[in-house]
Amino acid sequence: MNAVTKIDTQQGRVSAPSKLSSEGPRVLRAGFIPLVDASVLIAAAEFGFAEKEGLTLDLVRDVSWANVRDRLAFRQFDIAHMLSPMPVAAALGLGSNPSPTITPFSLGRGGNAITLSTRLFERMRETAGLSEEASALESARAFALVLNQMRLTGEPVPTLGMTYPFSSHNYEFRYWLAAGGIDPDKDVKLVVVPPPLTSDALAAGAIDGFCVGAPWNMVASERGVGRIVATKQDIWPSAPEKVVGMRPDWAESHPETVSRLIVALDAAARWCDDAANHDALAALLADQRYIAAPVDIIRYVLAGEFSLDAKGNRRVINNYFLFHGGFANYPRPSQALWIYSQMVRWGQASISLNSARAAASAYRPDLYRTALGETRTPQDADIRIEGDNDQDRFMDGRPFDPARLVEYVRGFAVRSTLPFAPDAHEA
Repeated sequence: MNAVTKIDTQQGRVSAPSKLSSEGPRVLRAGFIPLVDASVLIAAAEFGFAEKEGLTLDLVRDVSWANVRDRLAFRQFDIAHMLSPMPVAAALGLGSNPSPTITPFSLGRGGNAITLSTRLFERMRETAGLSEEASALESARAFALVLNQMRLTGEPVPTLGMTYPFSSHNYEFRYWLAAGGIDPDKDVKLVVVPPPLTSDALAAGAIDGFCVGAPWNMVASERGVGRIVATKQDIWPSAPEKVVGMRPDWAESHPETVSRLIVALDAAARWCDDAANHDALAALLADQRYIAAPVDIIRYVLAGEFSLDAKGNRRVINNYFLFHGGFANYPRPSQALWIYSQMVRWGQASISLNSARAAASAYRPDLYRTALGETRTPQDADIRIEGDNDQDRFMDGRPFDPARLVEYVRGFAVRSTLPFAPDAHEA
């Protein structure tokens, strides 16, 4: 099935596209990284959702997030599969090429996990008496004990891989480490590793662990080279994962195209959430054009059925991927502000009212509402307290109130040692 085939996915018949606007039909060149959280974009292109809205998605598989960022900035891409912090970083002028970027649509929640080498995990078990059913927090504390032992014996610090400095993986990895009493900037060495290379790097001993999106954690565990010790749901269930990024000038010049794209992605996300479609989705994602990983692993990942290691230890996580439910696609500014809080916590950004406003402005719920209407939009405030209910708690139990951002960052026992100097307009 190719990107121009039109299919009524509910009735199984060819359907006509919506009437085209004065903007005319659009071919949108879209960059993506081979991860399961690109599913909504891929399904929109391949199962007729984009075509029904008069759009064609020309999907381009890329090799790194820096490439995706730069190709969007230099107008080689119209839209892009991006890490949720990337538009926030761009709004703050962070990184090597901080070109203005916004997001009107999140591609869902979930998909990340932290994997350590089997050698390191066995040492954690021996040192701390860690059980096979240990929680994410228990695992982090056991890792801290091993690191202390390594310091005493003069061993080099472990090298841990994540995908990009401004990524959910970096902040989630750091959150997990710090919750266990580990300083990510002193006690370990964090390096950037492209997602498809993480399993091989772990097997070769180039890294000792990684935080990355599916399916690469389970690829490592199935190979017997890694042990999954925490997932995104353990750290913060509602954390936005990937988003659709675009240049603000492009969005302003093509308002109807943006709305049609959001409608198409919303329909594709709803389809991806339906377990009845997961066999078809897994088969598509396994294709060499997309993820090029074993179809059975992708199918297990979609179901949240984890092989934690090669010894048969398993875990089932409900809604490990949430593509549509619970307003998973809504670009909520308070979540952008939490991302900003972590940038401040780890010394990537200074804190000011203007910076907080810039960070929040990268997420555009107004464009989402314009496309889908108020009845399909959350009824609570765009800026709310995050992580304050039983279904959505941070692993350390600390909720995030955007109105108390300075106090929130200062309250962490482990954070950057760089000077914490808010300007005269504190957030």
